[in-house]
Amino acid sequence: MAKKGLTGRQKAAILLISLGPEVSAQVYKHLSEEEIEQLTLEIANVRKVDSEMKEGILDQFHSLVLAQDYISQGGISYAQSVLEKALGETEAMNIINRLTSTLQVRPFDFARKSDPSQILNFIQNEHPQTIALILSYLESEQAGQILSDLPQEVQADVAKRIALMDSTSPEIINEVEAILEQKLSTTAMSDYTETGGIEAVVEVLNSVDRSTERTILDALEIQDPELAEEIKKRMFVFEDIVTLDNRSIQRVIRDCENEDLQLALKVASDEVKEIVLSNMSQRMAETFKDEMEFMGPVRLRDVEEAQTRIVAVIRRLEEAGEIIIARGGGDDIIV
Repeated sequence: MAKKGLTGRQKAAILLISLGPEVSAQVYKHLSEEEIEQLTLEIANVRKVDSEMKEGILDQFHSLVLAQDYISQGGISYAQSVLEKALGETEAMNIINRLTSTLQVRPFDFARKSDPSQILNFIQNEHPQTIALILSYLESEQAGQILSDLPQEVQADVAKRIALMDSTSPEIINEVEAILEQKLSTTAMSDYTETGGIEAVVEVLNSVDRSTERTILDALEIQDPELAEEIKKRMFVFEDIVTLDNRSIQRVIRDCENEDLQLALKVASDEVKEIVLSNMSQRMAETFKDEMEFMGPVRLRDVEEAQTRIVAVIRRLEEAGEIIIARGGGDDIIV
C-alpha cells in the first residue's frame, strides 16, 4: 500500500499499530463505538507495515499535531507561516488544508489569550447576557477572575444566565466576537458551538474566591432555588475528596455513616480508596476492607446516593468553617 493511496482510516490504523497497544488503548477511550469498530477492522486488515511507510505516517501525524499547536497559539496564518519556514510552502499548504477541512476553532479563541483584567474593562458595562456569553467561552480560571471582579449586583445574574444558556446563533456569536476582537485588536476564528449550562457555571464558580461564590449562590437561592441547589450539588463531587487535606478527610470520616463510606468506596478509584483508608486507624481500615469485600454487588443508585450524602456532609463542614476546600481564590491560603 503506497502512503499516498491510503485512506484516512487506513493511516489511522497504521499510526495506532506504530504507537503500540498501550497508547492505542488510551486513544480508543476517546472514540465512539462506531469509530472503534471501524478502526479495529482496518487494523485487522493490515498485514504488514514496512519501516518507510511507518516513518511516513508518523511524520505526517507529527506535522498535523504541530500545525494544530501553532493554530492554537496564534491562528491559522501564524501556523502557515511557521510551517512554510520549516517544511516549505507546498507542504505547509497541504497540512493547513487537511486541518481546516475538519478543524473548528472555538469562538473567542483570541480572548483566551488575553489578560482577564483587559477583557473586564471592555465588557463590564455590557448587558449581563453578553457578559455571560463571553465568559462561557473563556477558560474557567479566566472567567472566574472576571466574574469575581464584576459588581456584586451583576455577578449572580451573569452566573444564572451562564447556567441557563443552551446554544446561541452563530450570527450573535459572530457579532459579539467581532466587537470584542476589534476592541482587543486581535484575530480569531468563529464557529457554531453549544456552550453554557450548569457544568459551565460550576467550572467558573470553582475558580472564583469563596466570598464571591457565597455571594452568587446566596443571590441565586433567592432568585432560583432549584438552580442554586443543582449548582451546589455539582460544585464538589465525591472523587474530589482527594483534594482535601488529611485533617479534613479525617473529620469527614468521623461525620459520615460507615455504611455510606463503604458503599462509596466500593466502586471508587484506587486513589480515592487509598487516601480515605490511609486516614483511618489500621483496625478501622481493615474492617472497611473486609466489609467491602463481603458486601458483594451493589446497585449504582445506592452508591450515588451514598456519595451524595457524603458530599452534603463535606459542604456542611465547609460552610461551618470546619474544613477548607481548595479553590481559585486567595482566601483559601492556609498559614
